[in-house]
Amino acid sequence: MSNQSAPPHTPTPETTADLVLLHGWGMNSAIWNGVPEPTWNGLTQHRIDLPGHGDSPFPTGRDYLWGWAEACLDAAPERAVWVGWSLGGLIALAAALHAPKRVAGLILLTATPRFTQATDWTPAMPEATLAQFHDGLLADPSGTLNRFLALQTRGSDTARETLRTLKQELAARPEPKPAALALGLDLLREDDLRPQLPDIRCPTLWLFGQHDTLVPARVAERIELLMPEARVETIAGAAHAPHISHPHETGRAIRTFLDAL
Repeated sequence: MSNQSAPPHTPTPETTADLVLLHGWGMNSAIWNGVPEPTWNGLTQHRIDLPGHGDSPFPTGRDYLWGWAEACLDAAPERAVWVGWSLGGLIALAAALHAPKRVAGLILLTATPRFTQATDWTPAMPEATLAQFHDGLLADPSGTLNRFLALQTRGSDTARETLRTLKQELAARPEPKPAALALGLDLLREDDLRPQLPDIRCPTLWLFGQHDTLVPARVAERIELLMPEARVETIAGAAHAPHISHPHETGRAIRTFLDAL
């Protein structure tokens, strides 16, 4: 796994903890470049590319959610606060369940324990939407990824600027492997961690975007029931990438959470 560590601002003795950053589907660790440095409160960043994304290899025998979580744990420090955006949030949840002593806290950006709709889980993507992206990968991987990026920014107050930033950061690292993209869509379509959420004991912050079309803000109501001890906030005017479209509002929420730790 690729671990892109970024030096923090000069930390005080009280802020020497580590921070693991996991990007979303089809992206890479460069996505964090545009986040204002003070957001991370001086913690040492470990930017990890998901399997088959960016500079990370696509290991065999780990083609399932827990395998991806284990691969990220292999690249992570012994104990850290984990930040996961979208699919990265699902991986971070799995890491917290798989190795709870290694996850000091969770910050989940527009993530959800289940990405597709079910009878008892309506605030989510229709399964057919992910199936269309899966089919599109076979014919046009690059075009399919661009369409997914556009979907992430739809509804944001700064949609055009956010989409431009996403494309720039995507181009900063090697293209994701098509097999990794296909498997990532499988994880988004099939995995459901709702039953295990009450088992997560570390401090947790969930951040949603008010206009997110991939992970509707209404998921916040369900999270409050499943994890009543968690902190849940919605970023006004944001879509699926609030850390890019609304960095100051998102940064404020993250810093408040980290201060409490």
